[in-house]
Amino acid sequence: MKHFAQKQHVVDLCLTLSRLGYFAGTGGNIMLRLDAGHVAVTPSAVDYHAMRPADVCVLRLSDLQQVDGDRAPSVEAGLHAGLLRARPDAGCSIHTHQPVASALALLGRAVPVPPRWQATLGPFLPMVGYAPSGTGWLAAKFARAVQPGTQAYLMRNHGILCCGRDSQAALQAVDDLEALARALLADRIAERAATATALADTAGSDALWRVHDALQERNGSPPPHPPHATHQPLQPAPSREGLPAY
Repeated sequence: MKHFAQKQHVVDLCLTLSRLGYFAGTGGNIMLRLDAGHVAVTPSAVDYHAMRPADVCVLRLSDLQQVDGDRAPSVEAGLHAGLLRARPDAGCSIHTHQPVASALALLGRAVPVPPRWQATLGPFLPMVGYAPSGTGWLAAKFARAVQPGTQAYLMRNHGILCCGRDSQAALQAVDDLEALARALLADRIAERAATATALADTAGSDALWRVHDALQERNGSPPPHPPHATHQPLQPAPSREGLPAY
């Protein structure tokens, strides 16, 4: 079988992603660059625990014509191809519906990347606007979002796509993106909780003053002015101005 080692590597990578919780069932797909003109891509609708090297498809990168493989290629082949055509430095791309990063993609905003993760992810996470899965519309939207030096992309209401110089670098980007998403969403939850607590404290204080005023009025005394609130003002969220949307 031609390209057997690379096809087996795709199967092994799918099993690793499944074990890590980033792939489930038939969800998610991979494209691996074989040479300047050909790529290997996961097949459509095949459970990764049942996949064989012969199921992995080989396509011409230029037009996605299938030249090898027993199955039909993933419907997201065009999504991956748009990235690998635009990024000759990328040797592998991985599309997942991993839980936490996919939740981050639901927010519909590009996200600045803290310095800790920039080496593997790039300076920011572009947000690709929603389009139906497996369509040329989505592939075209994604192709417009591809940036040099950016290894991770959010797709609204869909999931994420990461790339790297090889499969190991792409897998590291997937892992780091999940860690970043977990940290960002935890911060967002903490901010919301602090806001809710501050609002509850303010509402409770106002209610106490209304009771106090009512008692003062009943006793014939004018209500005093309430003291200034001691709560610290809430800090505004970091600005996302200047981050592109696609």
